[in-house]
Amino acid sequence: MVKASIIWFRQDLRLEDHPALWAALEKGGAIIPLFIWDAEQGDEWRIGAASRWWLHHSLQGLKAGLKKLGLTLIVRQGKPLDEIFSVISRTGADAVYWNRLYEPFMIQQDAVIKAELLKQGIKAQSFNGSLLFEPWTVANKQGKPFQVFTFFWKQCLKLEEVGLPLPAPQSAKRYLGKIESCTIESLDLLPRIKWDSGLEKAWRPGFIEARCLIEKGVEVIGDYAKSRDRPDFAGTTLLSPSLHFGEVSPRMVWQAVKEKHDLNREGAEAYLRQLGWREFAHHLLYHFPQTPQEPLKKQFKAFSWKSDKQALKAWQRGKTGYPIVDAGMRQLWETGWMHNRVRLITASFLVKDLLIDWLEGAKWFWDTLVDADLANNTLGWQWVAGCGADAAPYFRVFNPITQGEKFDPEGEYVRRWVPELRHLPNKWIHRPWQAPEGVLVQAGVQIGVDYPTPVVDHAEARKQALDAYRRL
Repeated sequence: MVKASIIWFRQDLRLEDHPALWAALEKGGAIIPLFIWDAEQGDEWRIGAASRWWLHHSLQGLKAGLKKLGLTLIVRQGKPLDEIFSVISRTGADAVYWNRLYEPFMIQQDAVIKAELLKQGIKAQSFNGSLLFEPWTVANKQGKPFQVFTFFWKQCLKLEEVGLPLPAPQSAKRYLGKIESCTIESLDLLPRIKWDSGLEKAWRPGFIEARCLIEKGVEVIGDYAKSRDRPDFAGTTLLSPSLHFGEVSPRMVWQAVKEKHDLNREGAEAYLRQLGWREFAHHLLYHFPQTPQEPLKKQFKAFSWKSDKQALKAWQRGKTGYPIVDAGMRQLWETGWMHNRVRLITASFLVKDLLIDWLEGAKWFWDTLVDADLANNTLGWQWVAGCGADAAPYFRVFNPITQGEKFDPEGEYVRRWVPELRHLPNKWIHRPWQAPEGVLVQAGVQIGVDYPTPVVDHAEARKQALDAYRRL
């Protein structure tokens, strides 16, 4: 009797370069694609609103892709262990395959599920479908995890060459019996707030669109080293949400770059280093699973953060009075994404200008980013706060005025997202409160009415932050 294999889809919502899917195909028998929605998974770090929107559409894309193979995506709600055994009892499946995840709660869950399946005589096998180098394969000379990116990435590049991505299957055997499944719509993933339309205009989730993004993205890589810090024009590939949800794999991106560029050239090297930072983030999360809630540098537990709900809300809503900060926060709210340079600027402002706990920022980004990734989110916020691995030195405080003038010199980014300032000359676009009264009148801007006055004086805030960090 030919048996069936369950492919448990999670953050690998694609058909190309899918090791678990290929393992099932090579085993033979019918394929049962399964997605399980556990709304409680991850406790405090369960999936945020913007990411839920992306997941909804990415699942629709996966469902359509599987249908072309003659397969039906089975969707279940509940605890993964219960739902997997429910499908096994209905179908007689004798194997379950999945690609690994590296969040602490996922690692614990997968260990339990694998043990229970094996106990019942069910083949259970997991694969690397998300990373170039798995966390336990990279270590320093003492056999310990790296905490400095440069040394980590050099070691990665000394390991075996990145392999070719697996092709998408052209055919698969369908399970012919009936299996209970709910609809993707019934998961209630779509947010019920007014920035839905902004997300719809900004993004096209799904693995087919993601593959197109790879092809478009490699075209900008030649200038990537210079253009990636400029939020005022399209200098990045916008692949971060697709990588998080596994619509593409890092091996697919690596191979696409390799086919078009010399990997030793500045642009390609700079871009692949960004993949390296993603690898480093997962390396740290795996080895230091406490870091989503606690600083890696333990002395930071004693840091005297301020509790200022009014300032936090001004930051969240893009009403700090600093245009580059406000532009970034408004872009985030409307599109679920923010340019990486601006992420650093806005994060530094929250942590060092407002002295508000980095965890508050991490939670806000987690809920509003379509590419919210626990490893990347944790690394980024702890880097800015100075309490994590390879962190920015405590005395590095981003100046929101000079950062805006350097990376948005014509003010195009600010004018797009802070339209009340659109008529200000370039000279004053990043410091409107300093503009002469006549300039403000001509631009139709009244500071404190049309656009807020700065919530803090940056020079004074920087001094207070440095004093607090020195005391620590």
